[in-house]
Amino acid sequence: MKQIFAYENIEQYQNNIQPTQYFIEKLEIYRQILEKEYELHDIPKAIVWTSEEIATNIFSNVPIPAYTNKDSIYMNPNLEDWRQLFLRQLEGQQHFEIEKYYKSINNDHIFCILAHELTHHSDLFLDEFDDARMDSIWFEEGMCEYLSKKLTLNENQFIEIAKIELELIHLFKDKYGKHSLDDFGTASYESESLTSIMYDYWRSFQTIKYLVEERSNNNVHHVFEVYNRWHKEGRKVSLTKYFCLDNFLNSL
Repeated sequence: MKQIFAYENIEQYQNNIQPTQYFIEKLEIYRQILEKEYELHDIPKAIVWTSEEIATNIFSNVPIPAYTNKDSIYMNPNLEDWRQLFLRQLEGQQHFEIEKYYKSINNDHIFCILAHELTHHSDLFLDEFDDARMDSIWFEEGMCEYLSKKLTLNENQFIEIAKIELELIHLFKDKYGKHSLDDFGTASYESESLTSIMYDYWRSFQTIKYLVEERSNNNVHHVFEVYNRWHKEGRKVSLTKYFCLDNFLNSL
């Protein structure tokens, strides 16, 4: 992959080059894991390292400065920017535990975001980048969240972030949790609210975590097998219904 730097001045580049090099080295290790175990065959042509301002106002209008398409990953590597973004998820609410957590995250947590974007390129996912189908977005996004965290964080870090995001679900369920998880992509990205977008990522992660760890005895590939069977049978019912997730989703 080419490494492309898109900053407004040399100072921005210099301030971000150290974490960027760290991410590049870690991503090479993660890439090898995906190639060996998760059907990663075609990697993006480039990573575009850029600022939050450029990522969310020039390259895209989505308020999250990390995303991918068939050819490129766009990523803001700045730790403090991400800390502030995650704190904005609270929408002004005060929550000591969540605030403390996001103020203390480090580059290992930010790397999960980059790893998430690369995971989208796995051929285990059935829909292509330009595919118009929207009925399994929660599965792909949730699995990218799960694998990027599970394969790169240590056990304590993984448990902690799962706990924090579950608490965020509880905080915003009444405001953002009224639509089906199968509507991920229609209810989320049409909104300009950061928290409304992130809400479905939190739900998707928790759902995949449940499917892998409680329903499949920690066998990720078994979950993919069920997903593939749903597709081969013609997607006749929603994916959440196929996985029999109503009770779990209602419990979140």
